Amino acid sequence: MVAYQFEATTENGFIRIPDEYSRKIGAKIKVIVLDDDGDIDVDWDELFPPTVDTSVWKFDREEANARIP
Repeated sequence: MVAYQFEATTENGFIRIPDEYSRKIGAKIKVIVLDDDGDIDVDWDELFPPTVDTSVWKFDREEANARIP
């Protein structure tokens, strides 16, 4: 996977890929969007749901520290 970075302004929900990159990019791409226009309200649990339910475990700090040599 090759990464290309550029800044762009959206137009009706579309992002124009600069010509210097569009000639190098294949048909299938992965897009990550970083928004410079301020804060958004993100539900992180919806985006990255917890994979382990730790509510059933008992955590004891003293016991955990005793295992450290």
